[in-house]
Amino acid sequence: MDQISLTNPVFVTYAIASALLVLKVMGQGWMTVWRMMRVDGGFASPEDLRRTRLNPNPRAEQLEINDYVDRSRRMHRNDLENIPGFWMAGFLMVMVAPPLWLAQGLMYGFVAARAAHAVAYATAQTHDLRATFYTIGSLIVIFMALYVLAALIF
Repeated sequence: MDQISLTNPVFVTYAIASALLVLKVMGQGWMTVWRMMRVDGGFASPEDLRRTRLNPNPRAEQLEINDYVDRSRRMHRNDLENIPGFWMAGFLMVMVAPPLWLAQGLMYGFVAARAAHAVAYATAQTHDLRATFYTIGSLIVIFMALYVLAALIF
């Protein structure tokens, strides 16, 4: 259990990267809510049309797809599909004690790839550009998982 310690620079790297990604996931959810409130639409569920303090004038068109809101929702869903794999692979990587330079390159590289993917998605760049950043992040996580397996098997 010496690996899970703030005196272990690999664990500190993982903790920093993970905290940044937690902020990304949670922040994207709040961004979606902010966009919904800004346009008074893009709501996802029929019960969102109930009259409440936050929606005093519900209308059926509030349930229509609004790309401004839905883009943020898709970004959030994409984070939820990709970031948990990093959390698991990164934690396991900490446990097998990789060199610090490798851990930092991979973990901060994943954070940078997700940030670049978010900017590309938020600014409606081409699928090719988004896919490039997705691929970089995905290959990092796959490499981390393979590194863990190799460390445990060999």
